[in-house]
Amino acid sequence: MAADPTLAMIWAFLIAFAVFAYVVMDGFDLGIGILFPAFEVGEERDKAMNSIAPVWDGNETWLVLGGGGLMAAFPLAYAVILPALYPPIIAMLLALVFRGVAFEFRWRDPGHRRWWDLAFTAGSFVAALSQGVILGALLQGIAVADRAYAGGWLDWLTPFTLLTGLSVAAGYALLGATWLIWKTDGRGQEHAYRLAGWFGLATLAAIGAVSVATLFLSHGYWQRWLEFPNVLATAQVPLLTAITAFAFYRSLKKKRETRPFFLALGLFLMGFVGLGISMWPYVIPRSVTIMDAAAPAASQGFMLIGAGLLIPIILAYTAWSYWVFRGKVGAEGYH
Repeated sequence: MAADPTLAMIWAFLIAFAVFAYVVMDGFDLGIGILFPAFEVGEERDKAMNSIAPVWDGNETWLVLGGGGLMAAFPLAYAVILPALYPPIIAMLLALVFRGVAFEFRWRDPGHRRWWDLAFTAGSFVAALSQGVILGALLQGIAVADRAYAGGWLDWLTPFTLLTGLSVAAGYALLGATWLIWKTDGRGQEHAYRLAGWFGLATLAAIGAVSVATLFLSHGYWQRWLEFPNVLATAQVPLLTAITAFAFYRSLKKKRETRPFFLALGLFLMGFVGLGISMWPYVIPRSVTIMDAAAPAASQGFMLIGAGLLIPIILAYTAWSYWVFRGKVGAEGYH
């Protein structure tokens, strides 16, 4: 049975939404793990952990939805991407497990807290790095022949993918710092302001470096971004990024508490829009389009019923949990 273009576009949007929701909601707590060695031992670290304790595990729901949705709605893309990216995907999943164990045992085994803190940081960094590497590998392209992966075990490992991996880690650190500006006070908040300033610069530099490097991956990227008349539309993305960056640093200077976090998310949104411009209409650039990879219309339609019921419930539960645990956090527990 043939795929339906409308259903395929809906599912492409849903998976993109799930991935961005994961970045928004899990990015800041991964960022706190990356920043953890910079925090003072004791109250500052305890406040940082308590700020994410009520929400961190639920945030990963969106990663499951994105991966599961890709398998069910675009099975060809799933069958190609996983063999091509087994090492970074396995590294990411193991790092998330290791990080979760460290999060729990940090409180239950205070005698070895220093080692659990180290494990929390290592797991967070490796997970963020792996996600960036996966993104870079998709952008640089995956070898496909006869509807199957045709490359080698380490084709994903290039200078470009390491650049995208470090860029995602820097961006998550920025989200973590701005989250702590919002959720803490006192010395910890002042420290978070300084970290946000430095990692804001690192994130902007990373956005610029990845954007330029992407143009040289394929002539198709160059045409899409820089040739006339496309450039009239695509130029709005770097312009909006610059405006968001200006507003971000202005909010830091004025010591705003919530605005830096949402403006940092705005930088991620601009990056996500740029990614969409580069990849559309491909799931795997230059190899597999959305329509090539789409499951039959009957399958996508059936799954859409379940997604239509569950996604609003997930959104409502997530919003409720953030509302319940709103406000500043203390070292001994919430509020």
